[in-house]
Amino acid sequence: MPYLLDTGVLTAYLQQRPAITALVEPWVQQGEARSCLLVYGEIVEYFYSLPNAPQRITQLQTLVSALGALNLTQAIEERYATIRRALRPPQGPGIIGDLDTLIAATALEEQLTLVTADSDFQRVPGLTLMLLPHSQLKR
Repeated sequence: MPYLLDTGVLTAYLQQRPAITALVEPWVQQGEARSCLLVYGEIVEYFYSLPNAPQRITQLQTLVSALGALNLTQAIEERYATIRRALRPPQGPGIIGDLDTLIAATALEEQLTLVTADSDFQRVPGLTLMLLPHSQLKR
């Protein structure tokens, strides 16, 4: 199953963190890694806090273009609504952020394994998840 790289994972890959590079590079080479424009937006917002933001954003644009950034579709938006309803108390365990819900909906709709260090995604029913320890993003 191909992979959708969440914000922290894609950022760590761009920063050439060895543990993430070793994990992700084979997927990139085999065309199994994907991104989405929501992740792109979150990373750009982070890069704006860094002194070399334009250079980093250009690097991100090149990578996201190579991976094939997924856009929002009507089907993803409908999946988002279904997830939000399922997570809403009292039936569900509690909602997660809107962007994370949209990223989860993208992974579900596109049948991708979401690779993340964010444990909130464990609440999303039916989501195939590869949950990495936060420490792996920093090494």
